Formats: sequence, C-alpha cells, structure tokens
Amino acid sequence: MPAESPNTSDRDTEPFVEVDPTGRFGRYDDLLGAGAVKKVYRSFDQEEGIEVAWNQVRLRTFSEDPVLINRLHSEVKLLQALKNKYIIACYSVWKDDEHNTLNFITEVCTSGNLRDYRKKHRHVSIKALKKWSKQVLEGLEFLHTHEPCIIHRDLNCSNIFINGNIGQVKIGDLGFAAIVGKSHAAHSIIGTPEYMAPELYEEDYTEMVDIYSFGMCLLEMVTMEIPYSECDSIAKIYKKVTTGVHPQALNKVMDPEVKAFIDKCIGQPRARPSASDLLQDPFFSEVDDEESGPIG
Repeated sequence: MPAESPNTSDRDTEPFVEVDPTGRFGRYDDLLGAGAVKKVYRSFDQEEGIEVAWNQVRLRTFSEDPVLINRLHSEVKLLQALKNKYIIACYSVWKDDEHNTLNFITEVCTSGNLRDYRKKHRHVSIKALKKWSKQVLEGLEFLHTHEPCIIHRDLNCSNIFINGNIGQVKIGDLGFAAIVGKSHAAHSIIGTPEYMAPELYEEDYTEMVDIYSFGMCLLEMVTMEIPYSECDSIAKIYKKVTTGVHPQALNKVMDPEVKAFIDKCIGQPRARPSASDLLQDPFFSEVDDEESGPIG
C-alpha cells in the first residue's frame, strides 16, 4: 500500500493524507464540506502552487451499480471540458479502485458558498444582489446553450460559491445532481426540494427547472430565508410546490421590482424566460457589464 503521508520531512510541514495518481494534488485531512455521498477536502495543487478542493465520492453509496458508477464517472469527466468563468473549474478526475472512491479536483472559492456568505453579511444592497444574480444567470446561459444542453437540476445557494474580495460568483456541484437524481435514494440525496420546480417531480422537464431554482436562490438572497421554511416536512413542501403555492418568504420581498422578477422565474414552465432572456431584462439595467467589483 502506498505511504499515506508523503511529501513531508519536518514537523512544520502539513502532511498530505492522500496524493492523486500523478503526484500533482495532495489532500489534507480538513473538510471543506460534506454531503450524503460526497466529502470535499482542502487540497493543494503542487504544479500551480494553489489551494484546490478534493471532492471524494464513496461509490458503495451507489449499490455497486456499475452502469450508474460509469455514468457518474463520465459526467464528472464532462466537467473538465467546461470552461467558463461562472462555473467552478474541474482539473482532474480519477477512480480509486482500492478505496472504491471517485475523486475529482475543483477550484476553491475564497469565501465559501453564497448561503453562508449572505448570512455573514446581512446588509447588502439590491445592486450587489443583482450583480451576484447576473453572474449565476451567465453561468446558466453557458450550460443551457451548450451542445448538448446541460441542466444543473440542483441549483441552490449552498452550491453557488463566491470570491468575496472581488464579488465573483460561480456555480458548483455540477452534473452531480443529474446522476444522484437517478439513484434509488434520490429523495434523501438531493436534499433540496425547496428549490425543485414542480415538473421535476414528474420527471418530464427541460432546462427551465434551473430558472425556477434560480428564482428561489434570489428569494433566499433577498430574504435570507430558505424557501418553504414554514414547512416541517418534505411531504408538505412537495404538496405546496406541486399545487402552485408559493413560499411565504415571497411576502417578505418589499421591493416590487424584485418580487416581479422572482415571480417571472418561478412561473409555469412555458412562461419562464430563458437565462438569455433574463440577462436582457431591465432588472439588470443598473448592473454594468464589467466584472463585479468590491461592494461599497
């Protein structure tokens, strides 16, 4: 078995607990985040000299289903080909047969996810929220106009990441929900029914499900409240979503322009504008096309 703590010769050097097959990426023991099937660790890219994120999926979660595992592998590989400044970059993907894990290295954002960042910064102007929203839409436009079209399927504020020093926002956890959604434990793995468009439950949907989720993200950004937090079970959320009952948080949006824009995004599938349409909306007229700068 390979040594688990290479590249360290003195006590002051933080040891890697694992290194990728090429020797380029080293994983530290500290977690950046964890989900039902994936753990994300702090990692270091020795070639570029930068910190990165080491994503590790335990494949036994997928009931040793080789078709599902191969599909997961191929979808994550697809991420490597996606190059867009509004999408978290994926640098490397490999399967570790010895530990039965799928590993992939992604870029890391300095300020973590948008949900935590927004909670930390309670006083943020509408203009700043519009800047963040516009960048999310730029990322969705890239995915939705990709050939073939890529649907995120699980967009929410915990998988939108931010570099707070420059106000730059990026979409993460891409392609993963697509696979997880097909597994038998989808209800527990996806874990964000509050953001799921009604038609997702019917399994007959288009990329417009991401526009709905984006609308719910904007609602959370504005109110700092997870949509449907008045519900105490997934069954109750499901009932409200599928019968067209909007979350109570929508009543807390005081700005009529913001409320109207969210309403557009969470309307009936055929009535929802595309990401490209939304980017042309007068809602963004005060947000310049330059890269967002620091707030204030």
